[in-house]
Amino acid sequence: MALGLPPLNFKPHCSSTSTFSSSSTNYRPAVILPGLGNNTGDYKKLEFTLQEYGVPTVVAKVSRIDWLRNAAGLVDPNYWKGTLQPRPVLDWYLKRVDDAVQEAEELAQGGKLSVIGHSAGGWLARVYMEEFGLSHISLLLTLGTPHLPPPKGLPGVIDQTRGLLYYVQQHCKKAVYTPELKYVCIAGRYLQGARFVNDSKVAVESMATIDDDQQVSDVAVVKNKTDSTPVSTTFQARFVGQGYKQVCGEADVWGDGVVPEVSAHLEGALNISLDGVYHSPVGSDDVSRPWYGSPAVVEQWIHHLLN
Repeated sequence: MALGLPPLNFKPHCSSTSTFSSSSTNYRPAVILPGLGNNTGDYKKLEFTLQEYGVPTVVAKVSRIDWLRNAAGLVDPNYWKGTLQPRPVLDWYLKRVDDAVQEAEELAQGGKLSVIGHSAGGWLARVYMEEFGLSHISLLLTLGTPHLPPPKGLPGVIDQTRGLLYYVQQHCKKAVYTPELKYVCIAGRYLQGARFVNDSKVAVESMATIDDDQQVSDVAVVKNKTDSTPVSTTFQARFVGQGYKQVCGEADVWGDGVVPEVSAHLEGALNISLDGVYHSPVGSDDVSRPWYGSPAVVEQWIHHLLN
């Protein structure tokens, strides 16, 4: 095991906010990168929560209408071939990330930064680090990010990123967990999907099946098995399962309601799964449907920002 890695039986530390919160202590600044369809305001509560722990926070400035800029990809022949590349289609987003990083660098006063990528913001963070450099970043923490492209050749499965995730997988640096740079990938286990047909084959498993070339990290997989929504074959489970299938090729797997657990982990990273955690701040009430940024969930991963 490499220097600085946690033991394989490492479990996320859960304690009250007061354990970490200190108005007189400032940790390295964090930059929050919004997910697809989200805007800056969706992360305002998470921003306040992190600041209560002493983490100065900057959210990249993105509006919902900004995402319509991605339609520029429709005129690129690579879109229709499924070989689309992040640039120039996503240059607008990368510019917003760079603006937020520069703002956070002023707060850091020569120190390092943490980057928190929610959903697509996680793999877009990897593109940013590849294109703009990562010397000033010491932690990439992703929340419900679909890191892995869907398997090719499966009937009824269409790569919704039109090749972007294949590009990230092939061209962006691999995940690491070292003293200098740590990747922490957090997945939610909110609901297990179900197939529209042959639901009797759905099995309750401790982990979703993973293809040989999509293995989880050898560093650590942290799991918490107490509160996941029970398996059901309700319409919701079937509907969510179809969404999972488009992302990972399987419908009857656990996920956060949008992104399958298996897709939110990366080989080489510290991979964590949290029970009962929903994908998005939109539709979350922090109690019956907490998302990754709900205060009680932040308690379970905030220590990675406070090291």
